[in-house]
Amino acid sequence: MSVSMQQISNSKQSWLVPLICLFAGGALIGISTNLAKYAVAVGLTPLAFLFWALMGAAIILLAAALLRHQPPPLSARSFEYYFVAALVSVAGANLLLFSAIPHVGAGFVALIISLPPLLTYLGALMMRIEPFTVMRACGVVAALIGVGVLAAHKFSAPEASVFWIVVALCGPVLLAIGNIYRTLRWPDDASPTALAPGMLIASVLLLGMMGLVPGFSVTVPLGELLPLGLILLQACVFAGQFLLLFLLQKTGGPVLLSLLGSVGAVVGVPVAVFLQGESPPEGLILGASLIALGIALVTWGGVKMAAEPLREPKEQS
Repeated sequence: MSVSMQQISNSKQSWLVPLICLFAGGALIGISTNLAKYAVAVGLTPLAFLFWALMGAAIILLAAALLRHQPPPLSARSFEYYFVAALVSVAGANLLLFSAIPHVGAGFVALIISLPPLLTYLGALMMRIEPFTVMRACGVVAALIGVGVLAAHKFSAPEASVFWIVVALCGPVLLAIGNIYRTLRWPDDASPTALAPGMLIASVLLLGMMGLVPGFSVTVPLGELLPLGLILLQACVFAGQFLLLFLLQKTGGPVLLSLLGSVGAVVGVPVAVFLQGESPPEGLILGASLIALGIALVTWGGVKMAAEPLREPKEQS
């Protein structure tokens, strides 16, 4: 039995959507880290900036879901999903990363968001979500080594703040946990359009409760247009970023999803250097090259995995 051209075309198209989501979503992550640094420069605290930007993104995505007649599901399983995913994937991870940016730089944070691939891949293998393939494993390791080269230089810098570097490194750990959790606990028959606003609303509620703790606040300077405009811009970035995240989660799986940070690093570092005036990280060329190689290997490995079922009927005939 031969494989038809239509089947081959469908296989290629099935990987076109994840790739578009990967590169577009990663680019938005790179932009987001730089906006977070600029927000601190104009007087916004990381908590306030994150709270109001996520609220704006939640409103945008909720409106889009309602227009598509796909409201967030309200079952007990869905509420568990929203709040756990919000804690590890959005509120917790982003608060750690945004808080560390003023101390370690937007470029470094953009780079370490590339760390989740190895943790996600190992978790996916242990839970048998992802079959082991040499090509994808090599890709994940290559991306990890690329980030490791850059992180090692950061630790060795004389002005390095070890505390904030460690705080920043905790962010990717939470992101990797979130990648696995969202895959395992995805509510039945729920669409990405419906789940994204539910997770963001839960994130806003968690951050709002943190804002009630003494020493924390979500207040913003209402008399100035620049901070408000920056929050609105970040809300739009978050809306696109998290919608693409859920689409990629559904179509590409947890390991391809984890490479969002690698793409974010490739975009975020140049923005930090050329627009924010940060010094280029040492080892940038080697690190970025390894990250790009890792993305290529994991992506191509996924394409080959998708094509294997198409070849099986031919082998059985």
